[in-house]
Amino acid sequence: MEKLKVGIVGATGMVGQRFISLLENHPYFEVTTLAASKNSAGKTFAEAAGNRWKMDTSLPDRLKNVVVKDAADVKSVADEVDFVFCAVDMKKEEIKELEYAYAKAETPVVSNNSAHRWTPDVPMLIPEINNSHIEIINEQRKRLGTKRGFISVKPNCSIQSYVPMITPLLKFEPTNIVVSTYQAISGAGKTFNDWPEMIDNVIPYIGGEEEKSEQEPLKVWGKIEGSEIVSASSPLITSQCIRVAASNGHLATVFMSFKNKPSKEEILELWKNFKGRPQELDLPSAPKQFITYFEEDNRPQTKLDRDVENGMGITCGRLREDTVFDYKFIGLSHNTIRGAAGGALLGAELLYREGYITKK
Repeated sequence: MEKLKVGIVGATGMVGQRFISLLENHPYFEVTTLAASKNSAGKTFAEAAGNRWKMDTSLPDRLKNVVVKDAADVKSVADEVDFVFCAVDMKKEEIKELEYAYAKAETPVVSNNSAHRWTPDVPMLIPEINNSHIEIINEQRKRLGTKRGFISVKPNCSIQSYVPMITPLLKFEPTNIVVSTYQAISGAGKTFNDWPEMIDNVIPYIGGEEEKSEQEPLKVWGKIEGSEIVSASSPLITSQCIRVAASNGHLATVFMSFKNKPSKEEILELWKNFKGRPQELDLPSAPKQFITYFEEDNRPQTKLDRDVENGMGITCGRLREDTVFDYKFIGLSHNTIRGAAGGALLGAELLYREGYITKK
């Protein structure tokens, strides 16, 4: 099978680097083009990344001498690839315009950025949960006047640590949810070398994160109505988001009340059997077991369990009844794999297999 040619826009950043590492030897896609800011353009990728390479795996030899393009030179990048992953560090309005420019150049954009998450005809995919939202792309293409080009995004990294467990319980009509997330420093694109202030520290604020945690699940659970995705009106979610001294992995504590309270056994059974379209299609990045439940009182642990299913699985534990709410539990996801590059890659695999991303 001839692989699709992929460009990574924002290749020198932490998520761009994660895309590079995850796409090495991928069965569907091959990275052929790397793009970044004007500062990196014209350098080889090895020169541009320099000592900023933050992955545990080495920079792939075949990409070391690839000359980095200017991300703003849309035609130069678009002419060489079938689609792009986008993970740039720019102002929101600038990202919107850049992603629109690639889409209008008939080059699909699978984005890790937040800029288009609330654009009504842009799907915000957790592929196991709302794969049907990709149908809105037909409406988006009408609006953009494109035949191939479109934008698809993934949600905020932190919501992956609790939304998968809540989703199969929606039939019991959850009413109120309280969630606190304990988020690793890689979510800010940092390592402990970059951010020594985080060693032995907790910061009780992450800008914009609580609003995302409360609102984005409702779009994921929403429905297509006409030419837009309309968010669900319930449950009501309130959150606190905290930065903790972990390198990778976002952990969540969740409290839930229901209109129709399920039994603990029903919940565990639903979690165990929860599968989605990626599992049906046996997509390369899809975890075989989407949700893994730990019986031990002290699991999941960020360091021990973030890499379950190559970082694409969701783990949870400590499901028990609560004195104020109906139930409480702990969730965990790998923020730069499932929550960022891996989640976007799984979305691209789904879009490819469903015929939305094709060879030019």
